[in-house]
Amino acid sequence: MSRYKILLVMIFSMLLGNSVVVIAADFAKGWEAYKLGDYEFALEELVPLAKQGDSYAQLILGIMYESGQGVLKNDTTAVKWYTKAAEMGNARSQFYLARMYRNGHGVPQSDKRALKWYTKAAEQGDADSQYALGSMYASNADSPENDKIVLKWQTKAAEQGHPDAQFFLAVMYHNGIGVSQNYKKALKWFTKAGNQGNAVAQFQLGLMYSSDKGALEDNQVAVEWYTKAAHRGYADAQINLGYMYENGNGVLTDYVRAYMWYSLGSYNGNKVGAQNKTKMAKKMTSADISKAQEMSGRCLESGYKDC
Repeated sequence: MSRYKILLVMIFSMLLGNSVVVIAADFAKGWEAYKLGDYEFALEELVPLAKQGDSYAQLILGIMYESGQGVLKNDTTAVKWYTKAAEMGNARSQFYLARMYRNGHGVPQSDKRALKWYTKAAEQGDADSQYALGSMYASNADSPENDKIVLKWQTKAAEQGHPDAQFFLAVMYHNGIGVSQNYKKALKWFTKAGNQGNAVAQFQLGLMYSSDKGALEDNQVAVEWYTKAAHRGYADAQINLGYMYENGNGVLTDYVRAYMWYSLGSYNGNKVGAQNKTKMAKKMTSADISKAQEMSGRCLESGYKDC
């Protein structure tokens, strides 16, 4: 957003004179310093602009005080700057201010005020606010009217590429929550979320491709999605991937690799992994078990890059 602000100021400078060019230059200096972690210089440039009413400078100051970047962390001061920018119509500041009210940080907790600011930002197209707004209405759903509002905002956020909204929308369609059950639409949104790295969406895609819900049953594709989720440390996907290797579904049967994924799933908290690993051991030689254990350790140590 700040880059767009600079662009707009440059355009206005053609119309309003050289004073605006100075403001744009000062903001650009402050923004670059902030990105580089030179918070002292960023403050020198941004504080005067914020006091003059620059909403983007105010937004960055709010972030700095909320996160303690170059200043002592102070949620109350963060709220002050977010409020000034939000009241000027800055959508991103409206989002941050809504979040502060939602969580009671720097202000008394207030869902009513959070809803107000999320709505203002969402109406300006802020995807995070659209997702948050849909989620707030979802927590108070149980009415057809609320269901429509949830669907509206989650769809808007999802269409902008918000991965959490895409996953939320997929779950709605998959389970028929607030909408008619529609596996094809669920598949569409799980895929979008999965392609952005959502491990639970990737796992759900594995389930859908292995059960013919919303997609042509395809165990090879199921394995691809289970593998993506497994490499993100998702235990349930690791167990299912082990099952695919054990039974040769979508891959060649490989007891060593099945044992490895069962071990990893067990390590990450899935009790079925330990049970399956014990059963697998009865089919394997001691050498194969040792190899699988070595592979499991290497996989973990590499952060799932060498599996």
